[in-house]
Amino acid sequence: MVDVHLKNIVKKFGKTIAVNGITLDIKDGEFIVLLGPSGCGKTTTLRVIAGLEKPDEGHVFFGNREVTYLPPRERNVSMVFQSYAIWPHMTVYDNIAFPLKIKKVPREEIDKKVKWAAKLLQISELLNRYPHQLSGGQRQRVAVARAIVVEPDVLLMDEPLSNLDALLRVKMRSELKKLQRRIKVTTIYVTHDQVEAMTMGDRIAVMNAGKIMQVGTSEEIYLKPSNLFVAGFVGSPQMNFFEASATIKDKNVLLDAGDFTVTLEGEFAEVLKNYDGKTVIVGIRPEHIYPLDLIASKEKTSEIEGTIDFVEALGSDTIVHINTGGMIVVMKMSGAHRYKIGSKIRVALDLRHIHIFDKATEKAII
Repeated sequence: MVDVHLKNIVKKFGKTIAVNGITLDIKDGEFIVLLGPSGCGKTTTLRVIAGLEKPDEGHVFFGNREVTYLPPRERNVSMVFQSYAIWPHMTVYDNIAFPLKIKKVPREEIDKKVKWAAKLLQISELLNRYPHQLSGGQRQRVAVARAIVVEPDVLLMDEPLSNLDALLRVKMRSELKKLQRRIKVTTIYVTHDQVEAMTMGDRIAVMNAGKIMQVGTSEEIYLKPSNLFVAGFVGSPQMNFFEASATIKDKNVLLDAGDFTVTLEGEFAEVLKNYDGKTVIVGIRPEHIYPLDLIASKEKTSEIEGTIDFVEALGSDTIVHINTGGMIVVMKMSGAHRYKIGSKIRVALDLRHIHIFDKATEKAII
């Protein structure tokens, strides 16, 4: 196992900059997730770490050893692909054993390691089968077993669960995480699925347009997004955003959104003193908005009135879209609550969980 360090990595394809100056330090034995939308550069970053792509600028270190221009075979990395990439004409045993045979490992050692990997992935009874005889989940386990059998320093995973059905994805998420904890291999995992990222990663690196927007634990990313992109990308339903003109008055901050005004008291005035008379972007998550008749205390809240425009009854949750006249505000409630489209509703914004962003830089102020 090793720690991995990316220093100012730049990768271009023609005039397109796929990775734009990424610096990232990954700890020995850490499970880190590269999270972002399609085309953000996360897979290219993974391929640079693997040695499948050479960076145009920057350096890659495994521990103190620079590996920037070393081929994959000299890096002791393993990669699990979205498409599994297991050989259809080989048995499960031979698929798992293949990288060991390439390295000319003695037959007895191969047998020992294949059975070890198969036991870890709970596929020992499948060793004599062929891939066409396996389910998607079983094929994915074979791909992971083949990756760990060589005991790599770094394990790379590129959207390995995206081809599985929803229930199997949930099961495989927990199994992969438990496996990684058991073998303690430094793991870099690529996904566009925020639930995967937040449930599996020790830390998450949120990427967009070839850059890292924020690195942190799932709690840090969710509760304290550092910019507008992270705030909007992480969380379902998405955070509510609205533009508001800030006015500081009597040590309070009035945020005028047009259809409603939010009043922030106390320390907010000091933080926002440079934004007096300017427009900011206010954000609040759907779960931090409550029907007025269901809250015991109205302290540190701001009220909004609107009409219920749409209701998503999801069983465990109910998502309510409220039309305030000029915008739609989304509220997330327990599935026990029922709401009628077209009815009036008054809700409270929990100001303890409000976020404010600079409109020009999109960086978080609060």
